[in-house]
Amino acid sequence: MAEPQARGAGNGDRGWALTRYVFAATLVRSADGGAVVAIVLLAHSTGQPGWVAGLLGAAVTAPHLLGPFIARRLDTAADGRKVIAVSALAHGALLGAAALLMPVAWVGLSAAGLFVSGLFGPMLTGGVSSRLPSIAGPSQKSQRRAQSWDVASYGLSGTLGPAVVASVAAVFGPLSATLMLAAAAMIGAVAVLVLPKQAPLAQAADVPSPLKTLKTIWNSGQLRRTLGLTIVVAYSVAVLPIYAVAIAPTYGAPALAGTLVAGYGVGNLAGSAVLMAVPLRGEADRLTMILAGVVALTLAIVVPMPNLITATAAFTLVGIANALFFAATLAARSEYAPAAARGQVFIWVGALKIATGSAGTAVAGALIGGSAWVPVAVAIALTGGSAAICAVGRQPS
Repeated sequence: MAEPQARGAGNGDRGWALTRYVFAATLVRSADGGAVVAIVLLAHSTGQPGWVAGLLGAAVTAPHLLGPFIARRLDTAADGRKVIAVSALAHGALLGAAALLMPVAWVGLSAAGLFVSGLFGPMLTGGVSSRLPSIAGPSQKSQRRAQSWDVASYGLSGTLGPAVVASVAAVFGPLSATLMLAAAAMIGAVAVLVLPKQAPLAQAADVPSPLKTLKTIWNSGQLRRTLGLTIVVAYSVAVLPIYAVAIAPTYGAPALAGTLVAGYGVGNLAGSAVLMAVPLRGEADRLTMILAGVVALTLAIVVPMPNLITATAAFTLVGIANALFFAATLAARSEYAPAAARGQVFIWVGALKIATGSAGTAVAGALIGGSAWVPVAVAIALTGGSAAICAVGRQPS
């Protein structure tokens, strides 16, 4: 089925549309990705105990798992931009309200607001990505290059976003940092509305329910492998911050964990820059399996690094590999998702990815008490094994 094109079919129009897309996506995703850091810092500054701060942070991310159950609206709407814009406005307003209430009201009110705001998070991640195919142009090369810009948006919002939040909080206070994120979401909502309008890909009656969409993903070999490898890799790379905290003292100071994690973030951005120059080529299904294996190999390099410089370089390599893998999964979602459920497929994969990444962090924290390398070894075995299993399952019987 041919892709509906963004209005204004010229390359210059598509380039301008893509620029607007990256701006809007980075703003709304920064509000989502930086919220946990901002809320935890705010909770500590208002005298909340550590366990309450942790629960408030979880209140932002846990609802992502419920996002797919409100995602059908994105595929049935006559104008999906309005659905995403309303989601961004709601996320920003609820985040800002929760922040303003925290110092002056019962903390449960803030938690409730954060939980509801988290429901809209998947619309700001996978939901926004589902708009990209109609903007990028019809050729595979233009689609893949646009997906590299999408990877860059995720990298900027997920890696640099929390760092900016921490910096603003240090100078102006955590409340100001949180309100800055709320404002970013609201400005991003306006930016979403000026993206090219995408014609509905299917009649509303033809759009499946969330559970039927999940069944469709499971019944499609390409989408099933994409989902499986996405959540496995998300679990695996989520162990890196915990591992960085564990090994940083051996390199001289606990604070050096930030350097290692920053190396991973730089790698993500470098990987997306490489993809802008040289987009991925070939079948997306095959690419996801190969690049998941590359992620496993780069994780194996991390463990034996003897000093800070080599360890930071290894973290950077993992970031590059993850950026390439992520771009392949975006291509797979775009190319294999049925038109009537494209938005839901993007959101299902994104929501399960976030949930599994949280689980990876939690499990790594539990395993790190023995030897620091154990959670990384588990991640290597899980990622490499999953890639091998998918490769075998892809072969014709």
